[in-house]
Amino acid sequence: MRLFENLNIDFLSKRKLFYVVSTVIFVVGLLNVVFRGLEFGIDFKGGSEIVLQFENPIEIGKIRTNLSNIGLGELEIKTFGDERGVLIRTELQEIPKELYPKVITTIDEAINKVFPSLPKTISDSSSSSITYSFESADTASVLSDRLFFAGFQAGKVSEEVDNKEVIIRVGISDWIKENLKVKMSGNTFQVLREDRVGPKVGAELKQNAVLAIFFSLVVILIYLGFRFKFIFAFGAVAALFHDVLITLGLYALLYDVIPGLNLEISLTIVAAFLTLIGYSINDTVIVFDRVRETLKLHKNGNIKDLINQSINKTMSRTILTGGTTLLTVLVLMIFGGEVLRSFAFTLFFGIIIGTYSSIFVASAIVYDYSEKYKKKLDF
Repeated sequence: MRLFENLNIDFLSKRKLFYVVSTVIFVVGLLNVVFRGLEFGIDFKGGSEIVLQFENPIEIGKIRTNLSNIGLGELEIKTFGDERGVLIRTELQEIPKELYPKVITTIDEAINKVFPSLPKTISDSSSSSITYSFESADTASVLSDRLFFAGFQAGKVSEEVDNKEVIIRVGISDWIKENLKVKMSGNTFQVLREDRVGPKVGAELKQNAVLAIFFSLVVILIYLGFRFKFIFAFGAVAALFHDVLITLGLYALLYDVIPGLNLEISLTIVAAFLTLIGYSINDTVIVFDRVRETLKLHKNGNIKDLINQSINKTMSRTILTGGTTLLTVLVLMIFGGEVLRSFAFTLFFGIIIGTYSSIFVASAIVYDYSEKYKKKLDF
């Protein structure tokens, strides 16, 4: 199947117009990045992220009210996936020290429900767990099971027959769960996921993500410099920078503007950008391959006409491949849920921008170089 088989559009004559269009879009995105900033996810700024799944649909406003005064400071709470899922984010990685007395009181009350007035001592405690010691190994075993079924992350310290200690985890999700169990007793739920990232690790991940994208562009520049000519490699990498920076600008531009597109920069987004770079360079290389073939066949032809001819000949393949991919990514963006939306969004707009840049940035730079320096592009 061939579309646009006899297409004959003078793309390069419109290059200056599209230089202006690209510059305007880039500047608007850059201004939004500078003044509004980018929202970074838990991967990069550190903190805790908890996902809850309720049995019945919930009102997100009610969840926010129930968790507003539980001692965890400012929480970011929003729906996750469907109307039964909740995503909770906080900059904390562990329970604050001032909450510890409340946590211990809550655990003591749970123990007293099983064994009233049971003698016990706290043999060890840390920011993430409390260890209780009891007089009897049987008591420790029974209490461990009862606390676990009551919703605590409890277990015996060891499986030895004479073990008298029970360890109970006191993480952020555990404290949230204990509070919601009381306030939303009619709607059972479970913790689907809890991720914790320290600020130092987040800063390292951010640095590594930037380096990964930068070095991928450098390697592409070197590879294309050998495969074609340096100006082709420069045009292709300039187009990739164009694609990445404009797509990044969209994140800042659309945040808090369009519902459902409050997207954050995370490791998933870095993966999406690397995928976009691979897709976009593939599209550019196909155009450049056709340009090289055409230049070999018509050594004395007009460079502008030959590049236009090459772009026109690859347009059928570009529309079919890009269109099919866009439809798939669009379905992911609409129905893929919160987890896949940011990845799909990056690819959807990145593919459109990448196809545009292959024609009006990469190819246009090669042509302008040839005209300005009167260089003949021989292969």
